[in-house]
Amino acid sequence: MAGILSKKQTKGVDFCGVNDNYYIVRSDLGCYMYSTNFHRGHDLIVYSLHPSCQGGDHYLAHNDDAFYIIKGNSCRRVSNMNRDLDSSVFELHPNCRGGDHYLSAYGNFYIIFKSRGVYRRITDLSTDGEAVEYTLHPNCQDGLYYWGTKSYTYFLKPKDQWGVQYHSTDNLNKDTNANTYSIHPDVLNFLPGGLAETQGPAFGKWELIKTIANDSGTPINWEKKITRKVGYTKSKTSSIEHNWKVAMSATYSAGTLTESIAKFQFSVSAEYGGQSVNTDNESWEEATEMAESVSLALQPHSKMYVWQYKLGFGKEDVLFCRDLRFDDDPNHPTDVPLPPANK
Repeated sequence: MAGILSKKQTKGVDFCGVNDNYYIVRSDLGCYMYSTNFHRGHDLIVYSLHPSCQGGDHYLAHNDDAFYIIKGNSCRRVSNMNRDLDSSVFELHPNCRGGDHYLSAYGNFYIIFKSRGVYRRITDLSTDGEAVEYTLHPNCQDGLYYWGTKSYTYFLKPKDQWGVQYHSTDNLNKDTNANTYSIHPDVLNFLPGGLAETQGPAFGKWELIKTIANDSGTPINWEKKITRKVGYTKSKTSSIEHNWKVAMSATYSAGTLTESIAKFQFSVSAEYGGQSVNTDNESWEEATEMAESVSLALQPHSKMYVWQYKLGFGKEDVLFCRDLRFDDDPNHPTDVPLPPANK
């Protein structure tokens, strides 16, 4: 029931907003999503994140004209994260460093220090201008990500019996004018861990694709071709992009973004609907039938079992691994033939 990975678990992932414009940054994928309503899934557009704007620890949008990207103790201010326009860099004031979450709301900047249960309101990140600290309301302390606009602050809540939701309030100290909304599935798909919420948790299993038997009383040499499917069934996951407008650079061809999201989902732990495996070295081309010539020496009255490993989401097969496993044991192998993910 873990749901979405938190900001602490996913470097370069963040939310920000201005007026009725909301953004989800996936620096790990080199892109960000724009929407006018996360609850209804309106106006979903995915843009490339300019290389100079990637790798940030925190992302926030301020008033109408600027995005702030915090990396360590430095901050980059740009007017466009897709093109890195009007960029400038400054150092954070010592009192403004080390926050767990940064957001802009009501024309001010807010820094949340979760371990202390407080947030700091300031007018300027470089001078710590007009600083005031407030206690976070108990209802506002468990956010996975925080963002704000001129009228409200928001945070993504841990998954509960009602699924993945976000909370809005006009005051993090008093939690007044509060509401909670579900996240639209088309938005969930873009979040780290979201694919398991919409498609089902990832699985990995061995499939028996052929049994070769020698029922005679003499040894035989078995020489034939074994055919199996290898690659990525794009049609099974590409549907998650159907309601997105993908306005990205040529680096991302059709379906490549979905592929990156699927790779990420396979790499996370089972707690978040993944398999903790690295699939980078597998074939991510469209799945096709491949034939391989095999020569085996079979002893009398023996059998050889041919296994293939595959990965998927929910009940759908998504990735067919290229290597075969030959074994005289009728029980499926118990190991995982993929390297562990560095998560």
